[in-house]
Amino acid sequence: MKTILSVAGRFLYFPMGWRFEPPPPYVSSKHVIIGFPHTSNMDTVRAFTGFRIIKRTGHIMIKKEAFFWPLSILLHALGGIPVDRRAPQGAVEQMVDVFNSRDEFLLAIVPEGTRKKIRTFKTGFWHIARGAGVSIVCRYMDNEHKTARWLGEIIPGEDKMADLIRIRDLYEKAGYRFPLESADSQR
Repeated sequence: MKTILSVAGRFLYFPMGWRFEPPPPYVSSKHVIIGFPHTSNMDTVRAFTGFRIIKRTGHIMIKKEAFFWPLSILLHALGGIPVDRRAPQGAVEQMVDVFNSRDEFLLAIVPEGTRKKIRTFKTGFWHIARGAGVSIVCRYMDNEHKTARWLGEIIPGEDKMADLIRIRDLYEKAGYRFPLESADSQR
């Protein structure tokens, strides 16, 4: 089945004119994968198609209210993870629990949280990775060259801002600049 989905992914991906870099050796079984920039809904299509090309399943967080029959069947098949936004432990803890309960889990997150131009971004991805003891893998949707690129891996340390600077530097080397100020640093 994985081979069939991989071939199907290639038939969807490449006619869009995009290239997909094969994953580097550091991509293993558990990561939080972040992607910048988020400019269209096609970014999500390309991300899920890319996972299928490499014969893996990527997951995204979706509010649990969207998981009603029959839509829930499709959302689960695509890798959707229901998140209870009103749960006392919060989305970060829910995702840490999912990481801890699985042998393989690739969680894709767009820190911008929107397709609009942003001044701040959300850092829940850092808290999830740190809490689950997994690395953050940086993906870049290079719209100019129509290439989905792997930029590097960051292992979260004690200092969130230092890690965010390292992530920013990876993206700047690739030609993308995002604001360093995070949404949760403004609280």
